[in-house]
Amino acid sequence: MPEKEVTTVATTTDANFAKIKEIVCEILELEEEEVTTEGLFNEEYGADSLRAIEILGALEREFGVVIDQAELGRMTNLQGVYDVVSETAGWAKK
Repeated sequence: MPEKEVTTVATTTDANFAKIKEIVCEILELEEEEVTTEGLFNEEYGADSLRAIEILGALEREFGVVIDQAELGRMTNLQGVYDVVSETAGWAKK
């Protein structure tokens, strides 16, 4: 049975990550294939601070969380965004 739980957690994690990627790509007006986990939004994709605020707001609406704007400094790529949202939403393991 524990394997089933791990699969469920992994599936949820994958689904959440996919939704975050979808939101980011929509706001940055990029195809999902263009965006990598570690690609830097500003340097590689030309995102400005307004886009970062848009991403933050869209994530808050989608996941029902409130993300402190101080976290924007960590939200420089998909992995950083996922980490911040997962911690804020309580997905991250303690």
